[in-house]
Amino acid sequence: QVQLVESGGDLVQPGGSLKLSCAASGFPFNFYTMAWYRQAPGKGRELVGDITHNGITNYAGSVKGRFTVSRDNTKYTAYLQMDSLKPEDTAVYYCYVFYLGKEFWGQGTQVTVSS
Repeated sequence: QVQLVESGGDLVQPGGSLKLSCAASGFPFNFYTMAWYRQAPGKGRELVGDITHNGITNYAGSVKGRFTVSRDNTKYTAYLQMDSLKPEDTAVYYCYVFYLGKEFWGQGTQVTVSS
């Protein structure tokens, strides 16, 4: 079955960096767009960025220029590099794939930006 497992969340100071990973299994990873979403306390889930099977990326305006989505098709893993972090980036970050007409989510990883 499809599994998405995020890792790398942590407490980081404003201006710092963090890299999240999403290990995928149970579907042909190389052929599907992978996305990162986040959900801050009291807010809805929002798209952070995504990457197509061949590496084309798309970002939310709030993170453009600071975050980078990448993937390693040999490792079935997607990444989210986050730089110049701000307190408003504090959220649970989720990995997502839409496969065979269904949505699949990871369990999420907590990112807290605070001094």
